[in-house]
Amino acid sequence: MKVTFLGTGTSQGVPVIACNCKVCQSTDQRDKRLRTSILIQTDDKTIVVDSGPDFRYQLLRENVKDLDAVLFTHEHKDHIAGLDDIRPFNYLLHKVIDVYATERVQTALKREFYYIFAEHKYHGVPQINLHTVTNGEDFLIGRNKIIPFEVMHHLLSITGYRIGDFTYITDAKTISEASFEQIKGTKILVINALQRESHISHFTLTEAIEFAQKVGAEITYLTHISHNLGLHEEVEKELPLNIRLAYDGLKIEL
Repeated sequence: MKVTFLGTGTSQGVPVIACNCKVCQSTDQRDKRLRTSILIQTDDKTIVVDSGPDFRYQLLRENVKDLDAVLFTHEHKDHIAGLDDIRPFNYLLHKVIDVYATERVQTALKREFYYIFAEHKYHGVPQINLHTVTNGEDFLIGRNKIIPFEVMHHLLSITGYRIGDFTYITDAKTISEASFEQIKGTKILVINALQRESHISHFTLTEAIEFAQKVGAEITYLTHISHNLGLHEEVEKELPLNIRLAYDGLKIEL
């Protein structure tokens, strides 16, 4: 299995106008963080987790030629806004894309992308098969067993995913012991680390490190990083040996 980080950034703390902060001015490509998403390629399926506003560019940058499924963690715009950009895969590959989401997230998708679900569809709209995810209930995508589990984004339920020895979590602030049991034993963990300062709905850097050490994965990658965390090179020097900052375009093999 190959995992590519399509994006490791967040709308939280990202300037929307010209900015002179050291992260914006950095020439290190690892500091150029688009909205958080990952690409998972197995021997039989190509899967993405979340499709944010930067989705089209991310797929072009990584030269992605195939797509079978999209998994959603939650319905915030920085995680769903790019769903429309699956259209080329429908058209060029003559395939319908499987989309997996909880019932609550499906409600948001039907509201935001109403034209996809209209009874009388306009020509060329994205073609999807919608599947319901229930946290705690495994499902298959091809030969790949997917384990969805709940983490909390303050008061909002978020879905984390485990595939084999790989676990992906974003937008977490608290994680129950029941969900921890689903994570335990993973070899590669991805977890969000927004910033150093306390935040109501995201792990801080310290909290993410503490959680990673509790899980005890062979290696942990931090994602969903805001400008407030600082420069990649500087933060990396502070981290334990088995905890790394992810960056856009990073590829790992399992």
